[in-house]
Amino acid sequence: MPVEVKENFDLSRLTTLKIGGKCDTVYFPQSVDELTELLDKDSTLTVIGSGSNLLISSDGVKGGVICTKQLKNVSINGSAITAECGVPGSFLSQLALKESLSGIEFFIAFPGSVGGNVYMNASAHNQFTSDCFVSARCYDRETKSVISLKKQDMEFAYKQSLLQSGRYVLLDAVFELNKAEQEKIRELMSRNLTGRKLSQPSMAYPNAGCAFKNPTNDSAGRLLDKAGMKGFDDGNVKIWDKHANFIINKGNATSTDVLELMLKMYNKVKENNNIELTPEVIYLGEMSKREEEICRILYPKLQK
Repeated sequence: MPVEVKENFDLSRLTTLKIGGKCDTVYFPQSVDELTELLDKDSTLTVIGSGSNLLISSDGVKGGVICTKQLKNVSINGSAITAECGVPGSFLSQLALKESLSGIEFFIAFPGSVGGNVYMNASAHNQFTSDCFVSARCYDRETKSVISLKKQDMEFAYKQSLLQSGRYVLLDAVFELNKAEQEKIRELMSRNLTGRKLSQPSMAYPNAGCAFKNPTNDSAGRLLDKAGMKGFDDGNVKIWDKHANFIINKGNATSTDVLELMLKMYNKVKENNNIELTPEVIYLGEMSKREEEICRILYPKLQK
């Protein structure tokens, strides 16, 4: 059966921020084999998952895009869970609960997939993806081969992993969890969900999660709140009323609108505290001249 392909596709449909232009072709592989075959043919294809941490350019993305949302196979062997990159983190945490396995309760509160959680070393309430990560099968774009990477290879740090180098595409990952009472697991999941509802906007308000990473020993939300940014309305985009580190698309926002607001946030904190915030939201795609100017400040390592 051929891979599902869509032409001239509106990428805003694949992101929680509901922003993004078009790409020539988007592929929806149904298996890891289909994903690796696509990358064998063209290792430069852009790969995205659930789109929960992405700002895609309104000018679109050159070339083809692979969306891994349909790669959802999971297997359990004792206390180890192997999950493909497209498995929703929330689904995986619920499955772990059924098996009385603890360690990924915080996944319940994230809209991201396993691939994104590993890529960002997602964390909450003192639980990190890296805590229970064992190994992953990845596609190496340089050698065009499938390799295995262990935890010590992954260069995990706060909101960081080796995957961010762009060389490797995660296919599936193995997590080693701990046996625990279901009631305790359920309690921790409930705490995570409650914490999310109190501190983050729901997906009913299109957003891409935290705009900026927390600086060492501080909170980006606290710094932005102190700078008077909470609730700031910038036309098509605004900062959430309850937490100053979330940008909401009011309905017709462009990628430029988001970047302009991020620059205002960045400049305010720099002026007030002499701290340069680092974006957590990943920018992807073509850039207008103005976007290039902003990205030189916000994303100095980003190459066009």
